[in-house]
Amino acid sequence: MKSRILGLFSILLLVSCKVKDNAQNDLNYMQNIEQVAIESSAKNSGNTIQTGDQLVVLITAKDMDVVKPFNQSYSSSEIVQPNNVYAGGNMTNQGISTVPGPTYIVDNNGNIDFPVIGAINTIGKTLVDVKNELREKVSHYVINPTVSIRLTNFKITVLGEVNRQGDYVITNGHATILNALGLAGDLTGYGKRTDVLVIRTENGTVTHGRINLQDANLINSPYYNLKQGDAIIVQSTKAKEIVSRQNPNTGLYLTAISIGVTAIAVVVGLFKK
Repeated sequence: MKSRILGLFSILLLVSCKVKDNAQNDLNYMQNIEQVAIESSAKNSGNTIQTGDQLVVLITAKDMDVVKPFNQSYSSSEIVQPNNVYAGGNMTNQGISTVPGPTYIVDNNGNIDFPVIGAINTIGKTLVDVKNELREKVSHYVINPTVSIRLTNFKITVLGEVNRQGDYVITNGHATILNALGLAGDLTGYGKRTDVLVIRTENGTVTHGRINLQDANLINSPYYNLKQGDAIIVQSTKAKEIVSRQNPNTGLYLTAISIGVTAIAVVVGLFKK
């Protein structure tokens, strides 16, 4: 009897270790990173400007008095501070950086009204495109001007099985899905890592894509580099559904049964002696 109990215990231990190993593998990201040929992600990282975007543009030069007309209604003491919004209002001041310069809002036609130069159309253009265009136009009036441009309302939303759901403003205007999940405190133990949904609204068109965090090919996905307004939704696993249906006292019952079985095995062993 004693040998049977020891044998059963050994089997249960082996099964437990195997299940634990599998569970650990299920939590690992980008498991095949060594086998994946990573393509250039630059083609996906150039986010185009959209209507409603808030652009901070500052023109500088060796003689700042010369560029004053291009920085109307702005003084060096002004600071734009976009707020990061965390779930439940926690940690509201983390990740904030100062963005100096006058702010321009892209209108419904994709234009910004820039001093001296006039309307600058941003449709289909990236921040780099607009920066180069402004530098070229300002160069007609100023020698060797420097143009700084940043997007201050780049917001993404992370929902579902993460530790901190909420909206996040990315102050540098660029983020990957890994950055976003990091801001949200990573997935919970019940987050489905093989099927993360990204919903994208761009120029009035809604698209979506699914990402497997365990597959390193996610780096080559068009949804790896996020765009303004993207929503990331992490679904729950079957285990979460099973747990939610269980009696809250199930764990206590299983523990009591385990203790009872162990006690009986010990008693039987003593009688055998």
